Amino acid sequence: MTDTPATPALSPVRTVAGAAPSEVILGLDTFGDVTTTLDGARVSHAQVLRDVVEQAVLADGLGVDAITLGEHHRDDFALSSPEIALAAIAGRTERILLGTGVTVLSSDDPVRVYERFATLDAVSNGRAEVILGRGSFTESFPLFGYELSDYETLFTEKLELFSRLRAEGPVTWSGRHRSPLTGQEVYPKTEHSDGVQAWIGVGGSPHSVLRAVQVGIPMMLAIIGGDPARFLPFANLYRQTQDELGREAMPLGVHSPGHIAATDAEAREQLWPHFQANRNRIGAERGWPSTTRAEFEQEADAGSLYVGSPETVAQRIASTIRTLGADRFDLKYANGTMPHEQLLSSIELYGTVVIPRVRELLAGA
Repeated sequence: MTDTPATPALSPVRTVAGAAPSEVILGLDTFGDVTTTLDGARVSHAQVLRDVVEQAVLADGLGVDAITLGEHHRDDFALSSPEIALAAIAGRTERILLGTGVTVLSSDDPVRVYERFATLDAVSNGRAEVILGRGSFTESFPLFGYELSDYETLFTEKLELFSRLRAEGPVTWSGRHRSPLTGQEVYPKTEHSDGVQAWIGVGGSPHSVLRAVQVGIPMMLAIIGGDPARFLPFANLYRQTQDELGREAMPLGVHSPGHIAATDAEAREQLWPHFQANRNRIGAERGWPSTTRAEFEQEADAGSLYVGSPETVAQRIASTIRTLGADRFDLKYANGTMPHEQLLSSIELYGTVVIPRVRELLAGA
């Protein structure tokens, strides 16, 4: 990591879609997965959180554009309050964008979410962003007193309120799942004309794509399996709907898992046992069959698992950005119980080799 302080950059998230290679955002993402030591001992939640801060500080020093922290309420993930960790990171970094991936808006209060991120934006000198989602895990619903039967209406209603709050004026609103507002002001105000920077996490349904455009919040596609090109219809629908509604072009983001090591073989061998354990643990809860090494290899060869040497990963990321016309790519670098030391090594290769190479490939294209 360089000892020379980096100068704060203008946030490229606030530009229109179709960014030049130098403006494409290349970030990192973690859920704060509970890790093990190199000799296999489980790490405490508290130490995982301290490690996440160190990982973000390293990424900032290497010039990575963004880091997002995902909210979960489970034993296998340490990040239940990502905004607190982001505030700690803000105090030790200079330029990196600080976001969540995702904030489970359905089981939270939009006003409180807005207040927290407006505060984070202030203390980080304008680097805060929030990715809003319904959540692929459901633990937060009973934990905070919400019914899973309201899964869809909770998100739709709360997203509508959040989108209104971004204007940062008096808000009058009513709905089923929280008390109404009548000319209510929400504080603090940000220093941005469009309020807190936000994205909507989308797993790949046409309805979710349309909703993102309708509320005017950019879409972050979570592509966690299969050929990324299969999401091209969603990217096309996203842009087509913007044109039809007369909206200014909005950026398109992509989020996918991966791991980087010196060689393809080393990266796959490091990742496989943690990938297998993580997938099988979650799969057992959801009724999925156990994963196989052949499935892992298929995802690594042609799917949405960006694992390999820096050159391999850079080529795959550049290909996905070109195929989908994406303006942002976030690599989910934390994969199950993978040790902190291996995560730091992957981040270092991402920042020093992969990101420059991706920009070179995009410029050449």
